[in-house]
Amino acid sequence: MCNTVAAQAACSKDQHITWQEGAVRREAKERALQQRGCVVWFTGLSGSGKSTVACTLEHALFNRGALTTLLDGDNVRHGLNCNLGFCEEDRAENIRRVGEVTKLFVDTGIIALASFISPYKRDRDRVRARLGPRDFIEVYLKVPLEVCEARDAKGLYKLARAGKIKGFTGIDDPYEAPEDPEITLEATDASDRPVCPETMARTILNYLESHGYVTAAMANNAVKGPARAIADWTDRKMPVLDYSI
Repeated sequence: MCNTVAAQAACSKDQHITWQEGAVRREAKERALQQRGCVVWFTGLSGSGKSTVACTLEHALFNRGALTTLLDGDNVRHGLNCNLGFCEEDRAENIRRVGEVTKLFVDTGIIALASFISPYKRDRDRVRARLGPRDFIEVYLKVPLEVCEARDAKGLYKLARAGKIKGFTGIDDPYEAPEDPEITLEATDASDRPVCPETMARTILNYLESHGYVTAAMANNAVKGPARAIADWTDRKMPVLDYSI
């Protein structure tokens, strides 16, 4: 498409558009939900495990009584962003739209989990600036290209290497790693042992709790943590998640 940004800029300058304030303030909604709204923004290469960890975290938060929503890069292109391609301009618009959607959730006191490659630093920084202090938590899945390519569950890296997909992040299009993310998750620990999704989710959950987005008291009246979430999946015979998503 590659022509959406100029149209959006023109629309935003319309002098006849005014902001309508709601009757219920964000703080009141957060008190009712007993949580603080925020967006947990997962970024990293394709195959780094963003969606897997986001799903694990969402289930864990749900079992603690938190209200969440999950936005996934592939899913939003089926609807909200179905008219966007993968040129640099459309990728920027893709992230801008998602940032605006997450802001709507955050302003309602909901914890939004956003899983997007979001390869360009400037696009992520714009979302951070739009949301404001404390509302944007950047989680960087710092997984090497060779590990992501070895996983390649969707076969996308193979297609990119064969020249059948152009502009693929990490192959012929750059990925700009975060300089100072709130949380960095790596595929292996200090002993070079693989780190499982529930451990990564627990790291994020601990951050959310220690910074006041969710409270320890929530766990007293709900199922506790990522480990319980994984047990639930097993009990229901749901498929085991892996890092390749």
